[in-house]
Amino acid sequence: MSLFDLTGKVALVTGSTKGIGEAIVKRMAEHGAKVVVSSRKADACDKVAAEINAAHGEGTAVAIPCNISHKEELEKLVNATMKAFGRIDALVCNAAVNPYFGSSAEIPDEAFQKVMDVNIKSNHWLCNMVLPQMLERGEGSITIISSIGGLKGSPILGAYAISKAADMQLARNLAVEYGDKGIRANAIAPGLIKTYFAKALWDDENILKASTSGSALKRIGIPDEIAGAAVFLASDAGAFMTGQTMTIDGGATITGG
Repeated sequence: MSLFDLTGKVALVTGSTKGIGEAIVKRMAEHGAKVVVSSRKADACDKVAAEINAAHGEGTAVAIPCNISHKEELEKLVNATMKAFGRIDALVCNAAVNPYFGSSAEIPDEAFQKVMDVNIKSNHWLCNMVLPQMLERGEGSITIISSIGGLKGSPILGAYAISKAADMQLARNLAVEYGDKGIRANAIAPGLIKTYFAKALWDDENILKASTSGSALKRIGIPDEIAGAAVFLASDAGAFMTGQTMTIDGGATITGG
């Protein structure tokens, strides 16, 4: 258990009021971390933080709402986290958007720009805001939630796939630039997970069957099946892993599905 023990560490997880982000923030708290629950809606943040505090003791979680598309809100998020806990040991960039489903030739400029801004630029901003205090201590872990969409071409998720490929590269860049200063950076690339975010790919039985039939496990994943990897990367168990992308997709990419 000590390998995965996060006692004494503080984890900041964006987009952590539902889906993969919620699973991650709850599992990190379960393994001993103090956690920051963050998404755009304050009531959703309060709800998840209250659930964590009820399970693990008052003060385990704080709720800090943030719209990551605004730089000033990210700055407030980091400052409020530092005020609450005094440090950030593990940053998980999970929040993302995908406002368009269809051909790359038809995506509106506004939608394309929103995907690039939120899924890439906001992660870049937040990492750079959190890094100084990690560098001061000489340790820290950054995890970016990417997607297997960043590993393959797509006829319907083109801009999103571009952004997720860039997130993998962002993790590699950070790993190389700050590795000798004690900072590790990695990405997680989930396959199809049963979240509201991916509802268009699993809500229809025929689409779900088509989406999973080519994978080795022949099923959709659940958020908690991603959370363990985030705990691993933030803990001593992942101390020698950096610059990598962990693909967790039920065997979809190995089969070509």
